[in-house]
Amino acid sequence: MSIVVDAMNHIFNFPETLEKISFSSSSRPHQSNENATIPVEVDILDTPKEYIFYVDVPGLPKSDIQVTVDENTLVIKSNGKRKREDGEEEGCKYIRLERKTPQKLLRKFRLPENCNVSAITAKCENGVLTVVVEKLPPPPKAKTVEVKIS
Repeated sequence: MSIVVDAMNHIFNFPETLEKISFSSSSRPHQSNENATIPVEVDILDTPKEYIFYVDVPGLPKSDIQVTVDENTLVIKSNGKRKREDGEEEGCKYIRLERKTPQKLLRKFRLPENCNVSAITAKCENGVLTVVVEKLPPPPKAKTVEVKIS
């Protein structure tokens, strides 16, 4: 495949970014998406006392979600799958499956220096994960002392 891409780039003089868009790996039908991570949209609220992260995790039980901090980086991940409702009667089958089931969920956030990484809480309600990261109090301002010169 790379020979074809190189030839097309040479013939049509495609820029590198266009090549990546036109021939991205997601457009290749033979690749599976079993190990693909899904993009997760996150809202981050900066309050005077804390940072609050809101993450949509519909259909994932809270036992499948992991929130960790590694070297001042907040990591939110899940390897779980949303459970599909199975037909209770024999002979039931889906006619249409439009809701995507996440295979893997992963987001990382570099936390600012003023975060108290030992005081992080998380809760999951109604398909929304809320992670609260407390801020450290601001350091005291340095005093300026005037020294008289003799």
